[in-house]
Amino acid sequence: MRKKTVDLTKEGKMELEKELKRRIEEREVIKEKIATARAFGDLSENEDYSAARSEQKLNESRIAEIEDILKNVKIIANRGHEKVGIGAKVTVSLSGKKYTYDIVGPVEANPLEGKVSDQSPIGKALFGKRAGEEYTLPNGNKGKIVSVE
Repeated sequence: MRKKTVDLTKEGKMELEKELKRRIEEREVIKEKIATARAFGDLSENEDYSAARSEQKLNESRIAEIEDILKNVKIIANRGHEKVGIGAKVTVSLSGKKYTYDIVGPVEANPLEGKVSDQSPIGKALFGKRAGEEYTLPNGNKGKIVSVE
């Protein structure tokens, strides 16, 4: 069985490392919440205790997920691309408007920040294209690639 590598930019890896550090520090705060709630007695009807345990479970799950990602990370170059690929910054023209996206792996994707996954419909439409080439989105809209960095 091959390990699955996770493509991340250097910035994406740093963000995950920051989140991991924050979540590890959060462990103590959650432990205190659990201890405080436990002191109130009957745990079967203790909403504060249940909420704190739920928070702990979510936090530990995310810590394990981040640690797994970081063990399998492959850093991708952030610029200097001729073709649209992971790590490229691409400016496109669509319906008379210009949009700029960073093409990233699925783990790092955040469309609200302009970080588009190579696995998303727009990422797939742009992938492998060069500046000046046209692309077609799944909905049939056509656009043109203005630049690739």
